[in-house]
Amino acid sequence: MASDTTAAVPSPAPGGQEGTAPARARADERRSRRYRRDMRWSPYALIAPFFVFFAAFGLFPLLYTGWASLHQVELTSPNDMTWVGLRNFSRLLSDDFFWNALRNTVTIGILSTVPQLLIALGIAHLLNYKLRGSMFFRVAVLTPYATSVAAATLVFVLLFGRDYGMINWALGLIGFDHVDWQNGGWAPQFAVSTIVVWRWTGYNALIYLAAMQAVPPDLYESAALDGASRWQQFRHVTIPALRPTILFTAVVSTIGATQLFGEPLLFNGSAGATGGSDHQFQTLGLYLYEQGWVNLHLGRASAIAWAMFLILLLIGAVNWLVSRKLRKGMMS
Repeated sequence: MASDTTAAVPSPAPGGQEGTAPARARADERRSRRYRRDMRWSPYALIAPFFVFFAAFGLFPLLYTGWASLHQVELTSPNDMTWVGLRNFSRLLSDDFFWNALRNTVTIGILSTVPQLLIALGIAHLLNYKLRGSMFFRVAVLTPYATSVAAATLVFVLLFGRDYGMINWALGLIGFDHVDWQNGGWAPQFAVSTIVVWRWTGYNALIYLAAMQAVPPDLYESAALDGASRWQQFRHVTIPALRPTILFTAVVSTIGATQLFGEPLLFNGSAGATGGSDHQFQTLGLYLYEQGWVNLHLGRASAIAWAMFLILLLIGAVNWLVSRKLRKGMMS
């Protein structure tokens, strides 16, 4: 009986292990193909969401705005378009309000960009030295950037109040008459510029600080051995090393000034998008808003938007030419 039981157990088939080798090879080949496909296509899948959102919320609005700028179309009926070609753009050339908004944008941009970058450069130079509690000061200078435009503008409206504002109170102490900051000529532009300076100075200061900390300390040591003072080190070592960074912040600040909208809109709430009783601080952004969302002329607003876009392209071209010249100067 024992011999019968032993005989009943099936013995392994000859070459059984050899028979599984092709199956393993096929499985390995499939895994290898999947791995190669994963390595090839996974990066595209990871960056695909950005391009999807960019196409939906960046590229499509840009193209649609360009198409609308060639039509007469009202916001109340955006699907009812009448082809007018370049008439919306030609009207801008003879539109006094457009040129007024462009002049105001340039003026406010200069009044806000130049002091902003100079103050940021000075603050960064101070923070670059070893100070007690330097981290606190770095966070403090960035706090205005984290403040909302609405909150900051409303506070400055109180400061620049005609009858009870702190600025006019301080001017009265030193013998000056009260200034109508919201309805004057140059005064509203100066007041709006101070809001921009207050909000963005700390942000640019941290950018300059990061660039300063990348300057090799050997340059400062060599300048100190040659007898250079701190001011001379700042002029002849820090500033030349920061030229690309200064150019970058100047271009970014100029672009931000071109798109300025929230500060002038909220500075005089009763004026709305007109930018004062005589349009004295109406920027291109406010003029676009007035044409599109107040007057409901979507075609004209689209033409203004594309005019702003062309201005930004011009700024980018100037930035490229200047940066190219700086690189050639540094290499020579």
